[in-house]
Amino acid sequence: MQERTLHLSDRVAHYLDQRAEDEDTTPSEIANYLISRAMQQSSWQPAIVRDRGQRAGAQNDPRLDWWRAAKFGLFIHWGLYAIPAGEWEGRRIPGISEWIMQHAEIPVADYAPLTRQFNPVQFDAAAWVALAKRAGQQYIVITSKHHDGFCLFKSHVTDYNIVDATPFGRDVLKELADECARQDMKLGFYYSQTQDWHHPDGDGNFWDYDEDAKDFAGYIETYVKAQVRELLTNYGPVAVLWFDTPKRITEAQSRELLALCHELQPDCLVCGRLGNGLGDYASAGDNRIPDAAEAVDWETPATINDSWGFKHYDHNWKSSADLIRKLVDIVSKGGNYLLNVRPTAEGVIPAPSVERLEAMGAGWPSTASRSTGPPPVRSKVSIGAAPRRGRARSICMSLTGRPTACWTSISRMWRGPICWPTTGRPIFRLPARERGPRCARPIPRRIPSTPSSYSNSNNIVIPNPSLRADSGQYAWLDTTRRVET
Repeated sequence: MQERTLHLSDRVAHYLDQRAEDEDTTPSEIANYLISRAMQQSSWQPAIVRDRGQRAGAQNDPRLDWWRAAKFGLFIHWGLYAIPAGEWEGRRIPGISEWIMQHAEIPVADYAPLTRQFNPVQFDAAAWVALAKRAGQQYIVITSKHHDGFCLFKSHVTDYNIVDATPFGRDVLKELADECARQDMKLGFYYSQTQDWHHPDGDGNFWDYDEDAKDFAGYIETYVKAQVRELLTNYGPVAVLWFDTPKRITEAQSRELLALCHELQPDCLVCGRLGNGLGDYASAGDNRIPDAAEAVDWETPATINDSWGFKHYDHNWKSSADLIRKLVDIVSKGGNYLLNVRPTAEGVIPAPSVERLEAMGAGWPSTASRSTGPPPVRSKVSIGAAPRRGRARSICMSLTGRPTACWTSISRMWRGPICWPTTGRPIFRLPARERGPRCARPIPRRIPSTPSSYSNSNNIVIPNPSLRADSGQYAWLDTTRRVET
């Protein structure tokens, strides 16, 4: 560790002191962590970088049709890191808890024995899947192996897995796969293909192993491919294989993994974090939302608070209203929202996560038709910003309850007015006298601060009179993907 003298503003110094006090550590450690994270996720980078983009030809691939219609998924980060829950040897470790092994540079010899404590007897696959359904989520992705190398499934490649190394002794992925089949929920697996801090040849563990001496190619060939084969062979249909942090993986290695996935399960989608721009769909940065619509299929993985894994002192919960706004923003730009929960070491999804997911689900009523024509509702609003052929391009209003030129297919909708962040008053209010569609260009990122009316570059005004909440004249946000023009 090198010493440097930095001159900080009072505001920054106060922030570092406050964070250090909150996490029971030093301002120096907080600053080191924040600068490291900034280097990894610099804001000057676009939300979707080319390395994590969509492969050529995938935009017209019908295998993505279900995923494009799904819009909203559940991410689950769960593993040994739920035991320390952000704290090691009495010291709170800055940063996201699932990275605690690297952030605290915990030796394998000290971290691996956590397996003897991992006994999540309250794990209930049926309850987890039911929660996703209540939230209106259409697919689940769970960590089968995170960067710490521990596997939540029975693997014949290593005994560092939940069946062979823990008192729990049950295959979590098998139980979740069976339950997803029963409840008609699509299931995908997160798998860390490059970083593995337990394996001597995996990327990332620089405190136990010599990075220059590692046989990374051998690790991919004999370990990663073998476990991918297990995941795509032993658990029925797998909707998504969600790779992560490609780092040093070569284009040839990415192509071989993509080919293996498509060979074993042709319908399985591979996310953009496979690396080298070879994903079936693109993956945005963590919690990153593009400023405008993208010309690719894409997904934003996001947290409900700060940490992906369980961290007992992370109480920075986003509000339900904020999560709903993010969902609307992402879907309106043609993306999917993969929202994370982090179960405890006992197997319980924390109550604040459950409350927020259920609040989001309350606004996603099921519809009778997923093919053509709008449902029988009194008013509808469609927001779309994706500049792609066949994707929604305009804001359309109709109070007639009949199909218009703006409506050809509907899957899920948000019920309730979309509100101004500053005042809480609705942006869209539909006057009872209005009839027929009103069309405008997509809402710009910067919207007027006065909630009266909005006029776009075409001088089309969306009226904004008062709307009684009990009148039945709700504004509906349709997240349809296709519009007739």
